[in-house]
Amino acid sequence: MINIVRPPWEKTGENEKSDGMRQFKFVLFTLFCCTLFLESNAQDEGSFSGSLESNVNWFLRDTSIGASNTRQYDDQLSGGEAWLNLNYSVKGFDFGLRFDAFLNSNLENPAGSYSAQGIGFWQIRKKTDRLDITVGHIYDQIGSGIVYRAYEERPLFIDNALIGLRAQYDLIDKDNSSLSIKGFAGRQRRPFSSNKEDIVSRAYQPTIKGLALDGYWGDEEGTLSFAPGFGVVNRTLDDNTMGLIVANINTYDSLQAFVPKYNVYSATLYNTLTYKNFSWYVEGAYKTKEAVRPVLLDSLVNRDGYVIYTSLGYSQKGFGVTLEAKRTQNFSFRVSPLETGLIGVVGFLPPMTRVNTYRLTARYNAATQEFGEMAFQADLTYSPKRTLNFGLNFSNITDLDGDLLYRESHLNVRYRKPRKYSLVAGFQFQQYNQEIYEQKPAAPLVHTYIPYVDFLYKFNKKTSIRAEAQYMYTEEDFGQWIFGLAEMTFAPNWIFTTSHMINIVPKNSDDIGWYPTVSVVYSHKAHRFSLAYVKQVEGIVCSGGICRFEPAFSGVKFGLTSTF
Repeated sequence: MINIVRPPWEKTGENEKSDGMRQFKFVLFTLFCCTLFLESNAQDEGSFSGSLESNVNWFLRDTSIGASNTRQYDDQLSGGEAWLNLNYSVKGFDFGLRFDAFLNSNLENPAGSYSAQGIGFWQIRKKTDRLDITVGHIYDQIGSGIVYRAYEERPLFIDNALIGLRAQYDLIDKDNSSLSIKGFAGRQRRPFSSNKEDIVSRAYQPTIKGLALDGYWGDEEGTLSFAPGFGVVNRTLDDNTMGLIVANINTYDSLQAFVPKYNVYSATLYNTLTYKNFSWYVEGAYKTKEAVRPVLLDSLVNRDGYVIYTSLGYSQKGFGVTLEAKRTQNFSFRVSPLETGLIGVVGFLPPMTRVNTYRLTARYNAATQEFGEMAFQADLTYSPKRTLNFGLNFSNITDLDGDLLYRESHLNVRYRKPRKYSLVAGFQFQQYNQEIYEQKPAAPLVHTYIPYVDFLYKFNKKTSIRAEAQYMYTEEDFGQWIFGLAEMTFAPNWIFTTSHMINIVPKNSDDIGWYPTVSVVYSHKAHRFSLAYVKQVEGIVCSGGICRFEPAFSGVKFGLTSTF
C-alpha cells in the first residue's frame, strides 16, 4: 500500500461550487474597482472594441450516414454556442472580458450535449516602462510551446488559459539586442459545468508555475542574429488528484507499483539562428519522471520524457525550402496524469505534416503522438516566374520502433493570369495508420491517391466563379470518393457555394453515399452571416496537429461573426 505525505500548503476538500462563487464575487469586485477607476479618469478617452461569434446547428436525423442516436438528433433538435469579447484600453491599462454560452452544444463532445454559460475570460493588463503585468486569464507560451502553451482553439473546444498572474520585465531593450524575463503562476482553466452556480470558468486544482528568459542579438548589417531562450515549468498536484492516482496504483502488483510525486518539472532550451537567407531553429525539452498513462496501456507508469525539434529554412527570390525533424518520447504533460484526450494539456507538440485545405486531401490527418514519434518533413517551393509556382511536400512519421504511422507526398502547381484567372492542380499520396490515429483495432493501413484541380475565373473586380474537382482512390476505410464544388462571389457582399462529396465505391455499404452541402454567406462591413445545409461523413478534424474524431453530421448550420 502506498502512502503519500501531503505537503502542508495543499488545501483539501475544496468545494467547486463555493470556488466558483468566490471567483464570481472576485470578478464583480474587480469590475467595480475598474469602474471607479474609469469614472475618476473620465476626462481621458479610452478605446473600446469587441467581437461576437455565434454558431447554431439544427440537427436532421439521417440513419443512412450514422447521424442519429444522440440527444440532439433524437430530442433537442438544435444547439449552438456564442462568444462575446469586450476590450477597453485607457491610460496604459487594458481590460478584457468574454461571455461564453453553450446551449445543447455538440462542441465539447460531438456525440453529446453540453449546456453552460458564464464569464469564460477576464483580464487586466498594465505595462509601465519595462514591466508588463497581467492578471486573470492569460494566453502565452514558451518557445514553440512544447513545455507550455496556453491557447484557445474553439473548433476543438480547447481553451486552456492560465488563471493567475504573469509578469515580464525587459532587462535589455536596444535596437540590436534585447533580453526579457517572464514568470507566471496560476491554475489552468477548465470548462464550465452545468451547475447554475458555476458562473465563472473554473480552474483545475493542480498549480502551474513557470519562468522563461528570451533574448535577441543581431549585427548592424542585419545578416546575422541569434534569438536564444530558456524556460522551466513546474506543476504541483493537489491532494484530491494525488489520492485518485494512489488509488489506481494500489490496485497494481508489486512489479508495476511506484511512488508518485506531487511535483513534475519540464525545461526547454531553444534558439533561432539567422544568417542571410538561412534560418535554423532548434529546441530540446525534458520532463522529469511522473505518472503517465500511455494510450495503449490501461495502467499508469512512472516515466520521464523528452522532445527534440529542429527546423532549417532557406529562401531567396523564387525559391524556398524548409526541413523539419522531431523526436518525441513519453512527453505527455497535463494538469493531471488522469486527464486524457484534449483535456488539461499543458504542453504543445508541433505538428510535422502539411496543412491541407482541400476536402479530400484533409480527410486523413496525423495527430501528434505524445508517447513515441519520429517525424520528418520537407517543403519546397519554386517560382520560375511571377505567375507560376511549384510546391512539393514530403512527410514521414513512424513510432520509435520504426513502424509507419503516416507518410505523405504532395505536389501542386499554381498558374495565374493577373486580374483574370488562376489554376491550381495537385496530387497527394498518403499512408495512414488508422489503428493508431483512430484507435480502430486491426484496421489496415490506409493508402490514398488524390488528384485535384481548383480553377478561379474573374469576370470583373467584383464577380468571380471558382470550381474544385477532387478524386480519392483507396481500397480501405470507406472506399473511393469524388468531391465537386462550385462557388460564385459577388464582392464584397455575397458568396454562394454548392458542393457534393460522393462515396462512389463504398466499402462499408451496398449503397452509394451522398453528402451534399449548400451555403450562402453575406458580409456587410464588419458583419458576416452564413447559412448552410450540410451532410458530412465521420472523420478526424484537426487544427495545428491537435485532432479529434467527429461523427457524421446532418443538418443546417448558421454562423455569425461581428467586430466593433
